[in-house]
Amino acid sequence: MRRREFITALGAAMTWPLAARAQQPAVPVIGFLAGPSRAFTDFVMLGFRQGLKDNGYVEGENVAIEYRSAENQIDQLPSLAADLVRRRVALIVAVAPEAALAAKEATTTIPIVFGMGDDPVKIGLVTSLARPGGNLTGINLFSSELAAKRMELLHEMVPAAARVAILGDPTFTLTESYVRDAKTAARAMGIQIQVLNASTSREINAAFANFVHERPDVLFVAPSPFFISRLVQLTQLAARHAVPAIYSVRQYTEAGGLMSYGTSQTDAFRQMGVYAGRILKGEKPADLPVIQSTKFELVINAETARMLDLIVPPTLLSIADEVIE
Repeated sequence: MRRREFITALGAAMTWPLAARAQQPAVPVIGFLAGPSRAFTDFVMLGFRQGLKDNGYVEGENVAIEYRSAENQIDQLPSLAADLVRRRVALIVAVAPEAALAAKEATTTIPIVFGMGDDPVKIGLVTSLARPGGNLTGINLFSSELAAKRMELLHEMVPAAARVAILGDPTFTLTESYVRDAKTAARAMGIQIQVLNASTSREINAAFANFVHERPDVLFVAPSPFFISRLVQLTQLAARHAVPAIYSVRQYTEAGGLMSYGTSQTDAFRQMGVYAGRILKGEKPADLPVIQSTKFELVINAETARMLDLIVPPTLLSIADEVIE
């Protein structure tokens, strides 16, 4: 081979891999927008990643995720949503009603998958559950509908309880409805009610310090992303004050809380991951009906019950999804 032909062939061989790499499709980027803290985001990501994997997407391999958390500063969500739109993400996952509303305001073209405990039709996110329309779909976790059931289960665990303390996070949108439903259920059972508010770690400590003077028989912890980020603090304080408490998700019970009842967060966010994967493959949010959570779980910590000198009723043991010994 003549020298000129050799150099030409060598140049083509060196250029081909670069050209091939340039032609490879870019990895899609999911924007994960959350009102709660990053600790809450980490809490739900296991299920979300599993849903993505079910559709062939693995973070760090063929999909990337950009995380944006308002750290419970809800007024920061519009700017965070706008930042993801400027980033030209392929999809936005919005956790909590405020995040979904901010994402909807920021874009009418980028698909949005939401997860929330409120009715998405009522707050104007979608036109209907069956046919959402527009660029949004997601899952309703039914958090606000379960307050009465939690109060009923707590009363069954401690039937002699005459006073209940309801702990709520006033900065969380759905707290008002949670507390209202819990109060209604408690009144129907003839239980006296004390409502306490906390939206910081210091305020949680202050709420429990109040127990020294206003001794409740049981504690109802309303759902809140902030409370989930402080679950160790909450369960340890409940143990220190020896007050039986019910929570919204199993992670509290795993951390030493007495009992929890609510939507399976892992399953709910897995379904969100499935929807995200389907949309990345080309399906449209308008054609994907809003999913209604159907998997609820009652978890009881038997060791904590013994520490509180409680005997778990057989009726609760028979319906519990898990009993932690």
